[in-house]
Amino acid sequence: MTKPLNEIIKEKWKRLVGPAQIVWHELSIKELLKSDGDLDKLIMLVHTRCGMTKEEARKQIVSFFERHRTT
Repeated sequence: MTKPLNEIIKEKWKRLVGPAQIVWHELSIKELLKSDGDLDKLIMLVHTRCGMTKEEARKQIVSFFERHRTT
């Protein structure tokens, strides 16, 4: 049985913080690490700090997660 995407990302999150900061340069490494790769935490963080709607933040984060599923 395959793991859900959010579990895969949480396991790899420390390695993905650098690429995530490139995408969302408004966020600090510390903020990204603190989110632990949690989808809901990241949505709120990107929404508030990057000035986009929650839906747009969700789309960007899910797309990022999909691109890095096997990284």
